[in-house]
Amino acid sequence: MGDTARRTAGGTADSYHRGTSVGAVETLLYLGGILFMLVGLGVSIGLHEVGHLVPAKLFGVRVGQYMIGFGPRLWSRRIGETEYGFKALPLGGFISMSGMYPPSQQAGPAKGVFRALVQDARSANDETIAEGDEGRVFYRLPVWKRIIVMLGGPLMNLVLAVLVFTILASGIGVQQGTTTVSAVSECVLPAGSQQTECDADDPAAPAAEAGIRPLDELVSVDGKQVGTFAEAAAIIQDSPGEPLAVVVRRDGEEVSLTLTPVSAEREFLDAEGQKVVREVGYAGVYAQVAYVPQPLSTGPELAMQQTGAVASMIATLPVRLWDIGVTLFTDQERDPNGPLSVVGVGRIAGEVAATDAPVLNRLVVLLNLLGALNIALFVFNLIPLLPLDGGHVVVALWDGLRRTWARMLRRPEPAPVDATRLVPMTVVVAVLLIGMGALLLVADLVKPVNLLG
Repeated sequence: MGDTARRTAGGTADSYHRGTSVGAVETLLYLGGILFMLVGLGVSIGLHEVGHLVPAKLFGVRVGQYMIGFGPRLWSRRIGETEYGFKALPLGGFISMSGMYPPSQQAGPAKGVFRALVQDARSANDETIAEGDEGRVFYRLPVWKRIIVMLGGPLMNLVLAVLVFTILASGIGVQQGTTTVSAVSECVLPAGSQQTECDADDPAAPAAEAGIRPLDELVSVDGKQVGTFAEAAAIIQDSPGEPLAVVVRRDGEEVSLTLTPVSAEREFLDAEGQKVVREVGYAGVYAQVAYVPQPLSTGPELAMQQTGAVASMIATLPVRLWDIGVTLFTDQERDPNGPLSVVGVGRIAGEVAATDAPVLNRLVVLLNLLGALNIALFVFNLIPLLPLDGGHVVVALWDGLRRTWARMLRRPEPAPVDATRLVPMTVVVAVLLIGMGALLLVADLVKPVNLLG
């Protein structure tokens, strides 16, 4: 009795330690996923600001600061005329360029109910113009140079996204069904059947009847060479009831077989996204799935597809944010394709890293998240509103248009555009962005998106 008790207690202790060990590993993996995304976000923000910094310096603009994050300074170091550093809140970054706007004496007095805000913005701008560096200011650059400086940040994110998607598609590959057979059905089961095993009177599956075996490699179907399982499946589906000559490679030798697919009903989506049912050929053969490297052009194509998806989401952002607000007070589920905060992205990354899946599969999902994050930074910063990069591009274009119009009419060159007059609109946009961030943060904490089921 005592021995049995000791063995039972020992077994329970062993199970407890194993459970504790597994839990600790999952926690470390979860934290590792979050760290991966935080580092990826930091690199993305840092490279975004490099995209502004490099052309600004090449064009001779004095850059006083290059900072990652906002709030209190954690660390900084001055190299030449520029201070490089990190701040406490890693939610963005900035570079401080000399003379983003014309100095106060050129802009004229501030007017209106927001004149105090406008004057504060002008005073802060004046402080960036060091004595003797009046010729190294941003607002005096030609329009095309200003546009290059402001687009350099978003374009850097696009380049990084293309690089990530190219590594995914061409370096690792895209999961596809290969021409190697993984399994063969023993019988044909009726559509919608809940059976998991074949009965004696169930008809044999065409592939099994033809003699196809697991680990066979499909070489050709109906006389056509096949390079992917999708090509073989398309021929089979288009040939219900027709005998097909199939060549497989088995143990290094080619074997000729005859396969006659049976007719089966399958659901498909038509061009309008509606479900339709049609008769197709069925063989009962399944492919091994593997990562298949794609052409180098696939990475840019994936980046452009993601750009379209993000642009579409931003175009409907007010509606999506309203829906997120509704989900906080109802039983509705969050849209998995909707916007997320940094907390939401980090949470998903942690769950992916800790899930029970092959390491390569988890890495692929994390890299996809990083690529999508950079596409979001690219598209969002192109919105033509200050203080976003797109807003500065619009100001530069408007300045250039006014100058071109004056030259065409042979009028004196107009004064540079004073963008500080747009400070009220900038404040409104900033408040909306803060509100959006707060809403997404609360939603990601209270009702997070569930991508893993």
